[in-house]
Amino acid sequence: LRFGAARFVAGETIKQSIDAVSGLNKDGRIATLDHLGEFVFSEEEATLSADMCIQTLDAIASSGVQSNLSLKMTSLGLDISKELCVNNMKRILNRARKYGNFVRIDMEDYAHCQVSLDIYRELREEFDNVGIVIQAYLFRTEQDIQDLSALSANLRLVKGAYKESPQVAFPEKKDVDENYKKIIQMHLKNGHYSAIASHDEAIINFTKQFVSENGISRDQFEFQMLYGICEEMQKQLVKEGYRVRVYVPYGVDWFGYFMRRLAERPANVWFVLKNMFK
Repeated sequence: LRFGAARFVAGETIKQSIDAVSGLNKDGRIATLDHLGEFVFSEEEATLSADMCIQTLDAIASSGVQSNLSLKMTSLGLDISKELCVNNMKRILNRARKYGNFVRIDMEDYAHCQVSLDIYRELREEFDNVGIVIQAYLFRTEQDIQDLSALSANLRLVKGAYKESPQVAFPEKKDVDENYKKIIQMHLKNGHYSAIASHDEAIINFTKQFVSENGISRDQFEFQMLYGICEEMQKQLVKEGYRVRVYVPYGVDWFGYFMRRLAERPANVWFVLKNMFK
C-alpha cells in the first residue's frame, strides 16, 4: 500500500512536496499543495493543521515554486466550532495575501456543503485570494453557481467523489456529466475564473471546444488533475498552451488519504489501479 500511495502522494514532509512541485514546474505545470489530514477532534489539532498550512505557504514563497494552497476546513476545526475554523482560515489567508498567493477551499461531503459556502461568503468580505470547489453531482449546484456569480467567485468545478444520497445528488453518471458541462458553460459565460478539475477526456475536449467557439481567453480558466494521474494528458495540454495545475497532497496522513479516496466510491479503485500500471 505504501508503494501504491507513493504514486499519488508527494511525500510526508514539506521539503518533499516542494521538490515534487519543482519537478512539475520544470515541464510547465503549476500546482496546488494540500497538507493531508481532514478530521480533527480538538482545538489543538486544528491549530496545528492551520500552522502546517502557513508553513506550506512560507515554503512556497521561500522556494519560489509556482503553487497555490488547497485545504479542507474540517482539518481547521469546522466540526468543533465555526468560529475556530474561520479564525484559522483568516490566519492562513492573511499569510497567503502577504505572499500574493491564493487558497482554495476543498468541498467535502454534502453535510458540510452549506456551512462551507457560508464561510466562503464571509471570508470574501475581507479576502479576494480565496476560492472554493463546486460539485456537479449535487442537485443544488446550478443555483449555487448563479448565487456565487455576484462574488465573481474563482471556482474549481468537479464532478464530485463522495457517495451521496439520491435525495441530494444525481445517481447516474450521464446526468452528472451533463450537469458538469452545464456549470462549466455557466461559469465561463459569466466571465469568472474556472478551474476544470477532471481526468475525463470527453469533458476536457468539451471545454476546449466551448472556449474556442465562444472566444474565451485561456487566461480565464485552467485544467486541474491529481498528482500521479493522467500524466501524459497533463503534459500534452501544456504543449497545447493550456494552463495545467496539479493537485499535490503530502503529509503523514498519506494512508488515510489513499484509503479514503478508494473507499468513497468503488469506481475509484479501478481508476487508481489503471493509473498505477500506466
